[in-house]
Amino acid sequence: MAGELRGLGLSIPQFDALSTLTEREGMTQQDLAARLYVTKGNVSGLIDRLVEAGLVERRPIPGDRRSHALYLTPAGADLATRGIVAQKAYVARTLGQLPAQDIVDFERLVLKWRDLAREQPVTGEAG
Repeated sequence: MAGELRGLGLSIPQFDALSTLTEREGMTQQDLAARLYVTKGNVSGLIDRLVEAGLVERRPIPGDRRSHALYLTPAGADLATRGIVAQKAYVARTLGQLPAQDIVDFERLVLKWRDLAREQPVTGEAG
């Protein structure tokens, strides 16, 4: 998948951020970090680079002078869509080779794992 994304000019972390913003724009960097299971520091540098590339913009949040809401630019939305199409094609070429029941079982386990991960406290972060 990394090779597919590289062909679009994206790294996996960049794609993760852009595709997550297609699901819910307007989240803060802290919200995005929680959704991606990374530290706020990791997301900060990543968002800085996506802003510089013209793919994401930060907008002030009324009443909150410390945080900004994140939004895709039209170029960011287009690139995210192309990445999602590439991801779906990759999944079809790989997981699509498995029997249907294996895919159902796999999805159930991944969703269960995700839910367990979301229940865990965030550790290793300062402040």
